[in-house]
Amino acid sequence: MAFDGICVAGLVRELNALLTDSHISKIYQPEADELNIVFKTPKTEEHGRGNVRLLLSASATLPLVYVMEDNKTNPLTAPNFCMLLRKYIGSGRVVSVTQPGLERIIEFNISHLDEMGDERQKKLIIELMGKHSNIIFVDDKGMIVDSIKHIGAQISSVREVFPGREYVYPPVNDKLSPFEVNKDVFYRLLEKPDTVSKALLLGLQGFSFSMLSELSYRAEVDGEQSTAALSVDDKERLFGEFERLIADISTGSYSPSIYYDGEEPKEFSALPFTMLSDLSRVDFPDCSAMVRNYYSGKESFSRMRQKSSDLRRIVSNAIERAGKKYDLQMKQLKDTDKREKFKVYGELIHTYGYGVEEGAKEFKALNYYTNEEITIPLDPTISVMENGKKYFDRYDKLKRTYDALVVLTKETKAELDYLLSVQNALDIAASEADLTEIKEELIESGFIRAKRQTDKKKREEKAKPLHFISSDGFHMYVGKNNLQNDHLTFSFANAGDMWFHAKKMPGSHVIVRLEGAGDLPDATYNEAGRLAAYFSSGKTSPKVEIDYTRRGELKKPPGAKPGYVIYHKNYSMISEPDIKGIEEVKQ
Repeated sequence: MAFDGICVAGLVRELNALLTDSHISKIYQPEADELNIVFKTPKTEEHGRGNVRLLLSASATLPLVYVMEDNKTNPLTAPNFCMLLRKYIGSGRVVSVTQPGLERIIEFNISHLDEMGDERQKKLIIELMGKHSNIIFVDDKGMIVDSIKHIGAQISSVREVFPGREYVYPPVNDKLSPFEVNKDVFYRLLEKPDTVSKALLLGLQGFSFSMLSELSYRAEVDGEQSTAALSVDDKERLFGEFERLIADISTGSYSPSIYYDGEEPKEFSALPFTMLSDLSRVDFPDCSAMVRNYYSGKESFSRMRQKSSDLRRIVSNAIERAGKKYDLQMKQLKDTDKREKFKVYGELIHTYGYGVEEGAKEFKALNYYTNEEITIPLDPTISVMENGKKYFDRYDKLKRTYDALVVLTKETKAELDYLLSVQNALDIAASEADLTEIKEELIESGFIRAKRQTDKKKREEKAKPLHFISSDGFHMYVGKNNLQNDHLTFSFANAGDMWFHAKKMPGSHVIVRLEGAGDLPDATYNEAGRLAAYFSSGKTSPKVEIDYTRRGELKKPPGAKPGYVIYHKNYSMISEPDIKGIEEVKQ
């Protein structure tokens, strides 16, 4: 992710415009490393006076700053650092919000009145630097009044953060402010013996590795290649793109966006990431909304993954057992291939064996099925006719085994396919209601033992299929699990509607409602095929074969697992698993 100095610069520009001349109303400290501050903003022609709630987190794992939408629960007794801030700046006025260079540091410059009524200046500084993140309160002489984390000499020999110490910025390790880098300096950075991205990362403030990868991508240069391999043209293009990025930062030309892989937020950036054109993109009005939505979405997705872990483990174990069982059955089935040979041996012995001497170990006979002479092994300790009976007995045993295994392998393969479809449904699941339906399905299928008492209210909270509208205006529905697939196909769809599904692999049923139309336009066929490809186990493949037919051609065999259908008349098409540009109707 790109929570770098560029993203911080975007936040600072927004906060400066939003909070300048506002007054601090309330200060809370809900966590040991987090502050929530409520500002009363000045009244303007555009909007009346209102409150702005700001979150400042110095978490070692997730340092953040953004405007909050909801209140958080606060402790009954405020911590000492919170009480200190209330004492000094509890009603202070925000003079400005600034950022030194392009560092991941935000400074809130605050004016307040002391005990004598004289105006004083303070700074509340948040350093967003991973495990070194901190919130520091500094007076007008640059001395630390207090900090949310105390860093003594025993923790850091580079910089102490303690009350009474002078505040100094974190060491920049010879990194340069991008605003002061000209062409000659930029070229010197590219002389360091390293990869292009690493050389720039070590030389420039505020640039994350993601942003430098984007810089290289725009310049059509491989960021992982050695700086020694760069041509003059490569350097020219890199510097040209660097100048354009700095111009966007200087003028505040931000385009806050989150990039999604399906439902999962993968990356965010204050400036466009053209290198992520294969992901779906959602734009936001400001960096604060982008950061807030990214981390809430990331948390929601992670929470979903965690909640689905038990179901994933059950399904994964069942798939492993079914896979081993199927492999063993197929091996046993292959071993029955010699049954017909034993039957022929028995028949030939009964036909020609009367002239064979007792005690013979073999005899040759003409196989009247192939008109070829074959050699039949014999057990010399028993009679020739007993040898024939022995071959018939072996044939009968293998024939019974074969007949049983044909049924068993079919059942095991159906179970394995079903479990793989459930696994695909877990990958698609985007809400707790989706997981509840999948759990119910596994209970009905016997893979999870049902509890004695079921929460009826929860059972009534049904997830809905995904709903899209094609470019031609046709409504397209995608089942997110096998229960939804059954409902869509056999309860919701009409006989004349179109049905799409990835060929011979787990995936969603896609129903396109014709609504009286005779047939679908080519564009809708293409989009429905793309949906079927995307919501299948072939999602990561460049192309997926899709079967499609009228809903009326589908049948569900008695006793079949949820989501299983058969059809004998269909057409096929090749589709890309890409749903960009297809309009989704949010539930």
